[in-house]
Amino acid sequence: MESEVINIRRLKRADVPKQTVESRIQNFKEVSLGFSAETAMLAASRCLNCPKPTCRIGCPVDIDIPGFINYLSRGKFDEANHLIKQKNNLPAICGRVCPQETQCEARCVLGVSPRGGYQSASIGALERFVADYALQKGLETPDLSESVDAKVAIIGSGPAGLTASADLARLGHEVTIYEALHKPGGVLLYGIPEFRLPKQILETEVEYIRKLGVKIQTNVVVGKTVTLNDLFDQGYKAVFAGIGAGSPYFLGVPGENLNGVYSANEFLTRINLMNAYLFPKYDTPIILGEKVVIMGGGNVAMDSARTALRLGHKEVSVIYRRSENEMPARLEEIRNAQEEGVKFHTLTNPIRFIDKDGWVSAVECVKTSLGPPDSSGRRKPVPIPGSNFTVKSDTVIIAIGQRPNPLVAHLAPGVKIDKTGRFVVDQFGLTSGERIWAGGDITPGEGTVINAMGQGKTSANNIHRFLTQKD
Repeated sequence: MESEVINIRRLKRADVPKQTVESRIQNFKEVSLGFSAETAMLAASRCLNCPKPTCRIGCPVDIDIPGFINYLSRGKFDEANHLIKQKNNLPAICGRVCPQETQCEARCVLGVSPRGGYQSASIGALERFVADYALQKGLETPDLSESVDAKVAIIGSGPAGLTASADLARLGHEVTIYEALHKPGGVLLYGIPEFRLPKQILETEVEYIRKLGVKIQTNVVVGKTVTLNDLFDQGYKAVFAGIGAGSPYFLGVPGENLNGVYSANEFLTRINLMNAYLFPKYDTPIILGEKVVIMGGGNVAMDSARTALRLGHKEVSVIYRRSENEMPARLEEIRNAQEEGVKFHTLTNPIRFIDKDGWVSAVECVKTSLGPPDSSGRRKPVPIPGSNFTVKSDTVIIAIGQRPNPLVAHLAPGVKIDKTGRFVVDQFGLTSGERIWAGGDITPGEGTVINAMGQGKTSANNIHRFLTQKD
């Protein structure tokens, strides 16, 4: 019996089935198809149920990972879902977009066994399976704590805001989210393509949060439509700012203002929020040339490249100044892009965009080598003299990161911000402003969905302690 268990655990991780390459580049449907119940149970049986689960340490929202996987391995899907929902109100989203391979799965004892021959448990795929099972079965409303008669305002409905609002509602608070756009979701809605995170999944998760009693007011720009003082005057006892970072960085090279040069923010927002890919059904066209070049190596760059392919542009390239090993994008997304035909120019740095009648026609680049580590901890790209070459392009999409909108400084005058324009917060998520907490991309730290959720959870717990005077 013992040898049978060991053999099961030595099995290679089951691959999550996907659409074929030939099919998926022709549509915007989700690429990953998820586990079947049989495969999920077998994959769950590989878990060692460690007495000291290091995987849980790697989870920013502290899910009881061995606990839910144990239920799943025995076919107890309802119990697995209930256990996940105790800590995570957005599991169908996390199971799809979180970088599990660098967090919980990176700490899985199976994957780091010194004896070798093992692979980490498929934690992300298993979370997605349980969440999808629950969504198909129907929404549930968990037990809520007794009302504490305290109103809390949440600014922004991205992952940080949704998490903070759900946790506070479950703790008995009266919560209202104020969202600037006409639909809730933040970066989950406008920043992640349908083929990675279907809108229906997001809408269902948001509906679950509404069922917790959270009110969502859209088309409200806090700082313009309503001020923080207005919110406090309306009886809100605390405010959580989870407004993200929506202002793109640019390269600062000649020709960047030419026609045909987009920020990834604009490009993906037009596609995801304004349905530009359904033109002329939706009157929001996006004009792309035949040769599309993406600048950057993160998930947003991969999303932009793969979206351009699906719009019918067969010649799509990614330019990145370091090697593939240094790319911050998830390995899964890099491999998906490569399978779909995206070309990669690594160790390559753009130095100018070439003008033709006011439109970009090519990118002049220089090859680089990797020098000593820079402030990010990655090896710094060093230009190689005389290595200049050009890449033809009539559309360029710049995906090198985001910074806070400069208007953020006017949202909460007097609240301390750092040199990048982000709110300075303490370990509890509290800003220098009285009764103002913040989390997500508007604060320093790693800009991932799950880390934003972790910050929202931390702030929610401490807002609750503050309002109930428990600490």
